[in-house]
Amino acid sequence: MATDKLKKRIDELVGRLNDASKAYYDDAAEIMTNYEYDEMYDELLTLEAESGYIREDSPSINVGFETKTALPKVTHERKMLSLNKTKSRDELKAWLGQYTGLLSWKMDGLTVVLTYNNGSLEQAVTRGNGLQGELITANALTIKNLPSKISFKGKVVIRGEAVIKYSDFKKINDAIDDANAKYKNPRNLCSGSLRQLDPKVTAERSVYFYAFSLNSAEGLDMQNSRSFSLKWLEEQGFDSVEYVVVDSNNIDTVLNDYEKKIPNFDIPSDGLVLAFEDLKYSAGLGETTKFPRDAIAFKWRDQQAETVLREIEWSPSRTGLLNPIAIFDPVELEGSTLSRASVHNINIMQDLELGLGDTIMVYKANMIIPQISENLTRSNSIEIPRNCPVCDGDTEIRDENGTKTLICTNPDCIAKHVKRFSLFVSRDAMNIEGISEAGLLKLIGKGFLKSLPDIYDIEQHKDSIVLMEGFGEKSFANLISSIDKSRNTVPTRLLYSLGIPGIGIATSSMIAKASGNKWQKIQSLTEEDLKGIEGIGDIISRDYTEYFSKPENINMIENLLSKINLDESFKEDGKSLSGKTFVITGSLEHYENRKELRIQIEAEGGKIVGSVSTNTDYLITNDKTSGSSKNKKAQELGVKIISEDEIRAMLGV
Repeated sequence: MATDKLKKRIDELVGRLNDASKAYYDDAAEIMTNYEYDEMYDELLTLEAESGYIREDSPSINVGFETKTALPKVTHERKMLSLNKTKSRDELKAWLGQYTGLLSWKMDGLTVVLTYNNGSLEQAVTRGNGLQGELITANALTIKNLPSKISFKGKVVIRGEAVIKYSDFKKINDAIDDANAKYKNPRNLCSGSLRQLDPKVTAERSVYFYAFSLNSAEGLDMQNSRSFSLKWLEEQGFDSVEYVVVDSNNIDTVLNDYEKKIPNFDIPSDGLVLAFEDLKYSAGLGETTKFPRDAIAFKWRDQQAETVLREIEWSPSRTGLLNPIAIFDPVELEGSTLSRASVHNINIMQDLELGLGDTIMVYKANMIIPQISENLTRSNSIEIPRNCPVCDGDTEIRDENGTKTLICTNPDCIAKHVKRFSLFVSRDAMNIEGISEAGLLKLIGKGFLKSLPDIYDIEQHKDSIVLMEGFGEKSFANLISSIDKSRNTVPTRLLYSLGIPGIGIATSSMIAKASGNKWQKIQSLTEEDLKGIEGIGDIISRDYTEYFSKPENINMIENLLSKINLDESFKEDGKSLSGKTFVITGSLEHYENRKELRIQIEAEGGKIVGSVSTNTDYLITNDKTSGSSKNKKAQELGVKIISEDEIRAMLGV
C-alpha cells in the first residue's frame, strides 16, 4: 500500500508534469527544462511501481495532452502511442537481439497523421492525446516539402514528424514580433505554427515533414519490410526520416556515426528510434497501455559537468523581453567549452533557486544546447533587476499563461530599435558584413549609433570599439572595409534597408523599377502611384507615404545620401528571362515566400510552373543535393538546377 508520504509526492509529480505538458501543448511555453521533466518522470515511474498508486491523470498512462484550441477534433483510427525509452546502449542491443532493425533520428517536432485518397491529401491530424488530434489539413498543405498530390490512388495513411530546422528557426525567431516572442525552441514554434487557425500564418513558417511510418496503403504489398515502405513513400514524393539498417554486428558503429552527426544536424532531434524491420513480427508483438512493443527510443546520455555560477546576465531583445543568461566558470563538454546557458524564464530560475556562487550542474541538451540541470547549493539569492540594463528604464514581471518573464517598459529603449540597424546592414540591404545584432546592440549601448547614417561615421570611435568584447583591431578593420564597400549601392537596396512596413526586397525592387530607379521619384510616390504596382494595396501604400511624409525620416535619408554613392542607372524590364520556364522548390532565404520570387521572374518574361518536365529550363532550389522528387526529376531529365543566388544574379538583383 502507498503511504501518505508517497501519495503526496506522486500527486505533486503528476501535477507538475501535467502543468509542463499543458504549458507546452496549449501555450507553446517551456516552464521546465527537458532534463528536469525526464528526471521527474523517471521518479514518478519508480514511485508508482513501488506503491501501486497510479492516478487516472498520470502521464505514465496517458499519451500526449488534451489540447484546448478552436481546431476541430478527429479520432485516430489507431491509437497514437508514445515510445518507451532507454539511455543504455546495452539495453538497446538487448532489445534488438538477433533481429534486424531500422535506426533513425527521433525528430523533435509535432507528430502528424496524413491520409491521402485518390492521390490527394484528404486529412492531416495532430497526435493530440493519442486518441484524438486536431484537424490541420489546410495548414499541412503549406508545409514546404509535402506533396499535395501523389501517383498512388488508393487510401494511404502516413505518420511523420513536422519540424522547423534550426537554421530556419533562427531566421524566423529573429524576425517575429511580440506575439510570437514566447517561442523558445523550434519544437514550440512548429507546434504553434501548425495549430494556427489561419493557414496564412503557417505558410510564413518554414515547416517540413518527414515520414517515419507507412500505416497502411490500400492494396500495396509492403513485402514485410519497414525499409521497403519508407522507400515507397520516397517514390511518392515524401521525404522520409534518415535511417540505417542495423543488427547486432553493426549497431555500435551506427550509433557512433549518428553521434558524430549531431553537432551539424540541422533538424531538431531528441535521440534515435529503433524499430524492427520485419513488419509481421512487429505486428505480432502488440502493445502496452502506453507503448508499442515494436519500437523503442534511445536518448543520448547527457554528459554533465560541475561548475560555479558567477552572474545572471539579462539579455535584451527588440521586444523588450529581458532573458536570463547564466554565466559560469568555463567547462569542457562534448568537445566544446561552455561558459553560459539560457535559463529561459523566471519560472525556471526560481525553480532552480539560483544564486551567485552556487555550484551547478550543466549539460548540453541533445548534445547541442547548453542547459543547467541541477543546482547543488540553492542559495536562491538572485535579485530580479528593477531597471533595464540597457536603458535604465523600469522593468516589470509579466505572467502570461503561467510563464513569468521580465520586460523593459520603456518604449524608447534602444534595444527595441536594434532590428532597424540589423535590417540596414543585412545582405539584401546595405550588405555590411562583420557586425551581428549583438555587436550592434553594444554599439548602440555606447551611444555610437543613434541613427542609420551613424554607421558610416563609426570609424571615429575606433579607439573605444577595439577595446570592446567581440571587437579587435582586425575585426574592426574588416568592418570598416565592408562599410566602405557598401557605400556604392542601388535604390532597391537603399529602399529595403529603411525598414518601411510591408516593403520587402521584392516589393522594393518593383517600386524602384516602376520609378525608373530615380530616388527622388521613389520617395515622392503617392498612394495612387503605389496601388498601380502589382502586389501593393491600401495598407502598404498608406504606410509607405506616411513614412516619407515625416520630416525626421527625410532628414535622415538626406544625411544618408550624403555618405553613399547611389547608382540610378536603369534598363527596361521584361526580356532577360523571356521564353524560360522555372520551377521553385524548397525554402528561400531572400524572399518571404515563393510568390515574391515568381513576381520578379514573371516581370522579366519568365514562366513559373508547378512540376518539372522536359519543358522546364531551370529548377530553383537552395538544396541541390536534396532527395526530393523535383530534384530527382530534374536530374533525370537533365534540367539545370540553380540556387536562389544564381536566379537573383540572372534577375540583376
